[in-house]
Amino acid sequence: MVISRKQESSKCDIFINKVKLKQTEKFKYLGTIISNDGKTNREISARIAQAKINFQKMKTILTNKHISIETRKRALQCYIEHVLMYGCEAWTISKQFQNKLEATDMWFLRRMLRIPWTAKKTNERVLNEANKRRLLVRTIRKRQATFLGHVMRRGKLEHLVTTGKFEGKRSRGRQREKIMDGQPHGLDQEKCQIYWPPSKIGICGGT
Repeated sequence: MVISRKQESSKCDIFINKVKLKQTEKFKYLGTIISNDGKTNREISARIAQAKINFQKMKTILTNKHISIETRKRALQCYIEHVLMYGCEAWTISKQFQNKLEATDMWFLRRMLRIPWTAKKTNERVLNEANKRRLLVRTIRKRQATFLGHVMRRGKLEHLVTTGKFEGKRSRGRQREKIMDGQPHGLDQEKCQIYWPPSKIGICGGT
């Protein structure tokens, strides 16, 4: 695979024992989709789809009104949200995909409460009925910050990949979002910030 910003990636011929390896646009490694554009959009979309499939498999439990909503929310968190957030530490989440993740969270709640789309209830009203707050994206940001702190403390190859820069000028057009870009904004409400002292790099949490 050749990872590039260009729509058509360059051709790369690699031979092992005179056998040419197939060049591909994407492949799955340790359950995560890696694509040749360097983005995580395909992976996030696949995680959302897989989480909805798992929800449908547990539909009889998650939509059962004889089970308290608190118990069903715990089941959702244990069996569905963990599938959705698998590998989220390495995601770069654009505003578009943040909205998709929040919409997925509401998709779960509306089906758990058996609210049809014809009811025309706002998301805020659904959240009040479920006694729940929007925590999915915030949880993802916190997990990313925890992983980022681990990478920074190790100070090895992962640190270089995360913080390294190329020599030369920026490419034209809007710059891609990096995993470092969303951290302070995503953790602002939790009173956490990333600090960059001269000798060490880490995560600082406020009280």
